[in-house]
Amino acid sequence: MTQSSWAAFVTAEPEFAESVQHRFEKYRHHVLATLRKDGSPRVTGLEVTFRFGELWLGMMHGSRKAQDLLRDPRFALHSNPGADDSMDGGDVRISGRAIEVTEPAEKVRFTEDVKPPEPYHLFRAELTEVVRTWVEGDELVVRHWAPGGPVRTRRRS
Repeated sequence: MTQSSWAAFVTAEPEFAESVQHRFEKYRHHVLATLRKDGSPRVTGLEVTFRFGELWLGMMHGSRKAQDLLRDPRFALHSNPGADDSMDGGDVRISGRAIEVTEPAEKVRFTEDVKPPEPYHLFRAELTEVVRTWVEGDELVVRHWAPGGPVRTRRRS
């Protein structure tokens, strides 16, 4: 499976990446899906941040979601739907692999900039898929991007 950094996504598809980032930055809390030891899904809340050209996933040290990602780095991240049923800005999902940051200088830089409660796990997202869905008039619009390919847009009435 091909994967890509957030920075590579921004370079490949700047307008799409900006709309996705804006959707995630609109609300603080989002939903992260990981895989439990038995392979079943675990869905939990998560804050994400975009810094230094990367999408970061930070979480409490020893949390179940961190343990899941350390064992199996695959994840899906779903944007907060918002305060009402308007889905303002659409619906965004990012899938990929979470790479734990162990390089001390990189973690110090993140800690100094974000100031998360310590101790914590820090993961950098490597993307395998980005999907944005919204309603335009009477149509459902789905934009899809995967590394190595162009953005595809489908419309359904």
